[in-house]
Amino acid sequence: MGTRLAFIFPGQGSQAVGMGKVFYDSWAPARRCFQTADEICEAPISRTCFEGPHEQLTRTEIAQPAIFTVSYVCMAYALERGLEPSVVSGHSLGEYSALAAARVIDFETGVELVSRRARLMAEAAGAGDGMAAVIGLAVEEVRAVVDSIAGVVLANVNCPGQVVLSGAKKGLARVEAPLKDAGARRVVPLAVSGAFHSKAMERANKELAPSLEAAIGRDPVIPIVQNASGKAARKASVVLSNLKRQMTSPVLWEQCVSCMDAMRVDSYVELGPGGVLKGLVERCLRGSHVWSVDEPEGVYEVEEMMMDA
Repeated sequence: MGTRLAFIFPGQGSQAVGMGKVFYDSWAPARRCFQTADEICEAPISRTCFEGPHEQLTRTEIAQPAIFTVSYVCMAYALERGLEPSVVSGHSLGEYSALAAARVIDFETGVELVSRRARLMAEAAGAGDGMAAVIGLAVEEVRAVVDSIAGVVLANVNCPGQVVLSGAKKGLARVEAPLKDAGARRVVPLAVSGAFHSKAMERANKELAPSLEAAIGRDPVIPIVQNASGKAARKASVVLSNLKRQMTSPVLWEQCVSCMDAMRVDSYVELGPGGVLKGLVERCLRGSHVWSVDEPEGVYEVEEMMMDA
């Protein structure tokens, strides 16, 4: 086709009741994946994906393995249909789906890692911590304000004009007025249970490290652009080093997209629920070809559009 394609994978917050159900009903490999996730997690991952309730699906311990499973199924179906990526990336949790797409880990290992990661993050989440999205300011302008507020850090640099902060809720409340004075259009508290991608996750990060060291040994078969560095990794040692600092480092998503663009990627397929990354990539790269796929029909549409391109 002559197209350089990137597979990209969403993170926590993209979950929605009903996700993955069409794949489960229509494709036997999807059913096996969901059944395996239920067994490994010792939790009703598939039933919660399909039926909810929403409050249960948004719990970190459920949401992360659920999103990983749905993303993996979408990816496996796209590969079976002949879509072949040149590079992969994922947003926070989505980086684990990217690891599976690059064959660094298999599905079962991915579920085990993500389930443990989710439990550790949930345990580390403090009642007084949170996150907030800042809309309408460049990252340098946000940093200039945040640097003067103790306990608040940049957690996600998502696209031009969208930065997410992490830290103590009191600190996030204090930073709102100076950010608006600096020109922010909105400062929006996020419905999350902790200060993810900050020092609050140091213990979780440290406790996950032995599991990562045991699991990450194979070089990726295609480059994986990682959040902590914003660069493409081609060796298992680099992948592992970046993963071991992921939970306490900001997600450099805008830099990840710039990296893929520099690698001459011209088409992006988001595999998993929500469609959040599609919007972020479109804001980073005006006029880019981006699709969001969470059902078989979406894969067919990508096939047709790429044939016409």
